[in-house]
Amino acid sequence: MADEALIVIDMQNDFCPGGALAVDGGDEIIPAVNRLIETSPHVVLTQDWHPADHSSFASSHPGRLAFQTVTMPYGEQTLWPAHCVQASVGADFHPSLRWTSAELVIRKGFRREIDSYSAFFENDHRTPTGLAGYLRERGISSVTLCGLATDFCVAFSALDAVAQGFSTSVVLDACRGINLNGSLAAMTFRMRDAGVRLS
Repeated sequence: MADEALIVIDMQNDFCPGGALAVDGGDEIIPAVNRLIETSPHVVLTQDWHPADHSSFASSHPGRLAFQTVTMPYGEQTLWPAHCVQASVGADFHPSLRWTSAELVIRKGFRREIDSYSAFFENDHRTPTGLAGYLRERGISSVTLCGLATDFCVAFSALDAVAQGFSTSVVLDACRGINLNGSLAAMTFRMRDAGVRLS
């Protein structure tokens, strides 16, 4: 098990009920996530960490609404309500998450001009977070993912993990999705088709 790591994706207040970009039932998975943390030899967390004027926020695009799309230099971008602003309560991990055993916290989305769904790359699919190199240097070859949201940050992280050569699984009972215009079914298919094990 020394070559296995758990990657907990974005278990933050703003993605849980009452938050700025709440995932329905997002807090319900916390007991399952905590159990995975307790039994995993290596734990990595990701944390959305946006500046207040981040380019993915609808408020940064006059006349645009949340959940509309715009074209950015790196491709199509969904516009979100402002969320997980750096040093805000919304950006904090949920208080019930038992995360202190984590060996690494990867902050993503801190560059104003580009969003970052994946734990491995920014949305341009070229700018790395450094996670792949960290895992390789630690001798980790297998990763399990859980967290929020299944069809965005979890799925894109899983797809990048496979592409980077890691044996990859997603624990669906420890995830919740947004399901924006059928995104949950679409991304579940993409993960399965790419070789991600879904359990």
